[in-house]
Amino acid sequence: MSAETPAATPGQFTRRRQQFRAWRGTRPFWAGLYILLAGFPIMYFPYAHLKIGSLTVAMATTAGAGSLIIGVLLVVLGISVWFQKHIRTFAGVAAILLALVSLPVSNFGGFIMGFLLALIGGAMAVAWGPAVPRQPQPEGEIPPAGDNAPQDAAYYPGPDGVESNDLSGTSPVNGANGRHSAG
Repeated sequence: MSAETPAATPGQFTRRRQQFRAWRGTRPFWAGLYILLAGFPIMYFPYAHLKIGSLTVAMATTAGAGSLIIGVLLVVLGISVWFQKHIRTFAGVAAILLALVSLPVSNFGGFIMGFLLALIGGAMAVAWGPAVPRQPQPEGEIPPAGDNAPQDAAYYPGPDGVESNDLSGTSPVNGANGRHSAG
């Protein structure tokens, strides 16, 4: 650092934190984080050598390469959900399918930890939707609701002028005989 470069301004941390919060709010951040974290136990456990005292337990299986591929794909899907939010449905479904495949392939899906993280993250990615901006409502103008609604709004005249409260258009009065039209 040179003498001209300020170390950190007092409000810089707060500004960066608010920028991150705004970025995080526009995408399925937690879904991507769960999917990303699910890849690590699935990749790790098939290659782990656990030491219990002087006893070494090797967890290596014949499906080690499959576990590595599933784990890497989950990490890539988690990062993709963060930066390409329009593929969230595909990435969520792919994460759920990879989680299911990891059960028989990689030690019960990373001893259930990776499996559950991938399932939860995939479901969150599929369920996430972008926020709808709020429409400002003018002050003092409240739409009618409940018992205060006008009573004549629910009745519409049929083809022969008879008032009907049928909103579906399937009344025998208008010739539909209870059937919905497809066109």
